[in-house]
Amino acid sequence: MDYVVSGVGVLDKAMFLLNVVEHRQPVTFLELTDAVDFPKTTTHRLVAALEAHGFLHRDEEGALVTGSRFATATLAQVARPILARLSDETRESSQLFVRRGQQRLAVVSIESREELRTAVPVGALLPMEKGSAGRLLAGDTEALGRGWSESVGERVAGIASVSAPVLDGGRLVAAVCLSGPIERLGTSPGRRYGKRLIAAAEEIQTALATSYR
Repeated sequence: MDYVVSGVGVLDKAMFLLNVVEHRQPVTFLELTDAVDFPKTTTHRLVAALEAHGFLHRDEEGALVTGSRFATATLAQVARPILARLSDETRESSQLFVRRGQQRLAVVSIESREELRTAVPVGALLPMEKGSAGRLLAGDTEALGRGWSESVGERVAGIASVSAPVLDGGRLVAAVCLSGPIERLGTSPGRRYGKRLIAAAEEIQTALATSYR
């Protein structure tokens, strides 16, 4: 595999490392070190940074594979029509969030047609510690075990939401969220919409798996 030189040494090394993983995955750290022929300390630092930014991930055996960052564009593409239908059926706004470090990023956002609605623009970075989607992406075991998480006036007063996890190969990659005024969603939005959000998340998972074929 060719080592492309752009003049930005660290970036060149990182891209070469990603190319090796993409073509040989799963690959152990030692196999990767041998393949790229960088000092182990350099490879270790690059792997750690690429994992932190979602470009690399470790499978159940601890081997390196490409991370969720590679799937984000496809994920957004397959999720958009599903979220559009969800918003049409519920008359509420829907979003798809992925984790970015210690925050969550909105990669799809469908606004309700109601005059009073929630609006989260694509590209918005929101805190992980507040909101139903953040709770899931942070790995809340109780919420993940139940299949959905709810929030009532937690991040913004007067707004409620319910979210469900989206998995890819058993790995959490996103959270689909339905949000709107508490006066419409109520104080127990999970009880009302939890099953519908789980169904939407499963539909996204199926569409994502089909896109890989």
